[in-house]
Amino acid sequence: MNRGFYTVMAAQALSSLADNALFIAAIALIQQLQGPDWMAPMMKWWFAASYVLLAAFVGAISDSYPKGRVMFVTNAIKVSGCVLMFCYAFLGLSAGAQVNLVCVAYAVVGIGAAAYSPAKYGIVTEMLPPLELVKGNSWIEGLTILSIILGTLVGGVLVSPGVSAWLLSHPWLHSVVSTPAEAAILVIGLVYAAAAICTLMIPKTNIQYPKQQKNPLALMTAFWGYVRILWKDKLGQISLAVTTLFWGAGATLQLLVIEWGRSHLGYRLDQASILMGVTAIGTIFGAMLASRVTLPRALTVLPLGVGMGFIVLLMPLVQSSWTIHILGVDLPWAAYILLILIGLTSGYFVVPMNALLQHRGHVLLSAGHSIAVQNFNEQLNILLMVAIYTLLLWLNFSISFIIAIFGMLVASLMLVLMRWNQLNLKRNPGLLDEIGQEGHGKAL
Repeated sequence: MNRGFYTVMAAQALSSLADNALFIAAIALIQQLQGPDWMAPMMKWWFAASYVLLAAFVGAISDSYPKGRVMFVTNAIKVSGCVLMFCYAFLGLSAGAQVNLVCVAYAVVGIGAAAYSPAKYGIVTEMLPPLELVKGNSWIEGLTILSIILGTLVGGVLVSPGVSAWLLSHPWLHSVVSTPAEAAILVIGLVYAAAAICTLMIPKTNIQYPKQQKNPLALMTAFWGYVRILWKDKLGQISLAVTTLFWGAGATLQLLVIEWGRSHLGYRLDQASILMGVTAIGTIFGAMLASRVTLPRALTVLPLGVGMGFIVLLMPLVQSSWTIHILGVDLPWAAYILLILIGLTSGYFVVPMNALLQHRGHVLLSAGHSIAVQNFNEQLNILLMVAIYTLLLWLNFSISFIIAIFGMLVASLMLVLMRWNQLNLKRNPGLLDEIGQEGHGKAL
């Protein structure tokens, strides 16, 4: 890997860390403002909505400018979202309007993230040859997941009683913010700023794409064409379906773990954030193991998606009393083992599928447009699954019941996708040979 690739990884690590820390801090802010429980998933919903609404445009933006410059601007947008998030204190808004402003501000961060993603993944396809994409994606996904671990932990630490009191004890910080959640968001904004600085050091790849369309209607028409191309491709459709399901399930699982920790295990928000970090630890090990999977063998990992769904079904069986005393701390060993297994299986099967999808997208479309199509489908599924979760929470269903529905849904859909893949291979015996080809190919 060249030095430019490591610069991309550093920028991605900081930006992803801030994304995950901000989610915890924003939940703390909603709790501070006494917003309802279902507002947390609603905030996640608006974040995903930014991806969906901008999907037709961000690919063209990514392919119109040097991707390092795009990453800089989008991180600046994320900083502005952080600033907006605690502006409620200066606007004299009602309690309900204050909670709504937090959701709007998080949606602004989502706008930055939506435009950032095609540039981040697109520059990887520009820097690495096709057969090194699994290895490159393993590095990127592993580092991203590591940043998820640190981000969730940092978010939890920043809103914890001891650290937040220490932050607010500094006069210069207390002159700007006045609550633990606000202090956490201010610190996270500085992390976004550091990520923006890293993007300034990303070298240009000097890859030129055809001049991009600027008419919004023409962009939307072209985008739907890109969506159809990737869904009609026999390799693209399976990898796109799997990654779409995975990211929708992952976003919902993040919310489930927080609520499971709160209502089932009796944890505070900062303690529940540790559980999310534990899940991410398993995912990073899965991603590391997946780096040995070659691109032509990417489809062999599909059964692990079914396994992840069944493992999730065990969550309601875990009891808060199942702990082990180590170094003066009671650790919930059963919860940790279960969450690590969930992360391990998900990380191992998503990295090869993500690499396969990026390869097919790069062959059939362009780096920016293929990632935009991927994000559109994934975030659309996040909208659907998070909306269902929010509705079930609003209807006061127990978290154990919601987890059971979630696990069975994931396992069942993965079985359907496995059967779909088997039919594709049966009808197209030479399908797998297409994956190993160097350079550009044609649609199947």
